[in-house]
Amino acid sequence: MRRLLIATAVYAASVLTVHAAETAAPSAKVTVVFDQALPNVPGKSMKGVLVEYGPGGSSPAHIHAPSAFIYATVLEGAIRSQVNDGPAKVFQKGENFSESPGDRHGISANASDTEPAKLLAVFVVDTADKQLTTPLAK
Repeated sequence: MRRLLIATAVYAASVLTVHAAETAAPSAKVTVVFDQALPNVPGKSMKGVLVEYGPGGSSPAHIHAPSAFIYATVLEGAIRSQVNDGPAKVFQKGENFSESPGDRHGISANASDTEPAKLLAVFVVDTADKQLTTPLAK
């Protein structure tokens, strides 16, 4: 009987673990696609970051490097975004938004639970800034 109870408990725990992994919102795939020093602006670089969200995917609330000015373009799908205390807004394929140095990006997510979404974020940043994104504590 004891073995049956232990086996049942182990099975239940494994089912719950698999279910939790399957139902958790997937995170973003982030890839630096270019990193170029600006020859006419000493100490500054331009970095392109491709952010790919699967259906229902999102990134945690975050800030960017202190020097970063960001201009983002939605390449595929729709992205829900909220910067600072502004309203959350959905940006469709081809639309753009920007973030200024010091902004807090509270929401960055795929607006769809069924389709993927992608955006290209172009950073103008101090060349010395290596960490582009820092998650914020909840």
